[in-house]
Amino acid sequence: MTSFVAHTTVDCRDAYALSEWWKQVLGYVDLDGDPNAPGHEECLVLDPDTGHRLLFVEVPEPKSVKNRLHLDLRPREGTRDQEVERLLGIGATLVADRREPATGLGWAILGDPEGNEFCVLRSEAELADA
Repeated sequence: MTSFVAHTTVDCRDAYALSEWWKQVLGYVDLDGDPNAPGHEECLVLDPDTGHRLLFVEVPEPKSVKNRLHLDLRPREGTRDQEVERLLGIGATLVADRREPATGLGWAILGDPEGNEFCVLRSEAELADA
């Protein structure tokens, strides 16, 4: 017997605002018949291609330490560096830059608007060209 991941949960202060931000990042959508709205304490979004779900749940305490679990993102189009610039433009912050300009390897560690860390990796096209 095994289990499967029903959804990935993100604790946050404002479930609606953070779910809306991540929808921009990932291209996720609200579930049919279950739209998210301001003031909702739980907001669930869905990847229309894979079915993966992210659940944002409001908690009273602020984030205080580094995440023990995080998302690694790979751009669907363009390059890692273009995606990093896009995400910085919509409100992400650069936490640490582990990119290696000389080799093109590495990744960038960003924070979402509430400080949850995630990484941006090279795209599949960049990997194929390497």
